[in-house]
Amino acid sequence: MFEDIITMFSYEFMQKAIFVGALIALCASLLGVILVLKRYSMIGDGLSHVGFGALSLAVALNAAPLLVAMPVVIVAAFFLLRLSDKGKLKGDSAIALISSSAIAIGVIINAASNGSNMDLNSYMFGSVLAMSGSDVQISIILAIVVLSIFIIFYHRIFAITFDENFAKATGIKTGFYNTLLAVLTAVTIVVGMRIMGTMLISSLIIFPALTSMRVFKNFKKVIISSGIISIICFITGVIFSYVYSFPTGACIVVTNLCMFLIFSAIGKILGR
Repeated sequence: MFEDIITMFSYEFMQKAIFVGALIALCASLLGVILVLKRYSMIGDGLSHVGFGALSLAVALNAAPLLVAMPVVIVAAFFLLRLSDKGKLKGDSAIALISSSAIAIGVIINAASNGSNMDLNSYMFGSVLAMSGSDVQISIILAIVVLSIFIIFYHRIFAITFDENFAKATGIKTGFYNTLLAVLTAVTIVVGMRIMGTMLISSLIIFPALTSMRVFKNFKKVIISSGIISIICFITGVIFSYVYSFPTGACIVVTNLCMFLIFSAIGKILGR
């Protein structure tokens, strides 16, 4: 197994996939902490379903998948937030409405274009081999943008996470930062779909945050530990996927599940 791991890291495409995937996992884990605390953790699942519909459209039109999916998912994130903010629909109801509609539209488009093909399947369930050179470049740029924005606006994001009314009273434009959070989540989901697939990408957002909260209670500690856990689980999942020829996305999710169970046990031992 050790020799297999060394061989894996000798391939250039695996090096790129692991580097890009680690960046995406880090972005997802940071945003995941905010979304879980705001009880909006299922936004990732909803937007990933929108991504499926957008990718079906891209395949049917023979267009660049990322270029089609990116604006569609961002617009969906914006409307998802607006539906929830107006009070007519609660967050979970808005997510269910948008995600189920997107899946249905994607299935219809896919059927109308004479069924699924391998490219679409790779987006649905993830594939390290599916990443092209342009995918790597776009993913790196967008991941750096997401991380930079998160760091620059960290204190304001922290404020709207724990007390949005107080943040608004202090002059923080809560609507703008909520929209920014939704857009960053949409971007992270789109760039991560190549490796994790649209069906599993939301796990990168939810699992690390929940895992960290089993042990840590301080916000900064949760943020840091969530990022570390996400990267470790991603790399471990990719290694198991390569060694045992299992689907990459599924291995990463199962690794996150194991880490969650371990941290849950540690949390109970520590009385947390």
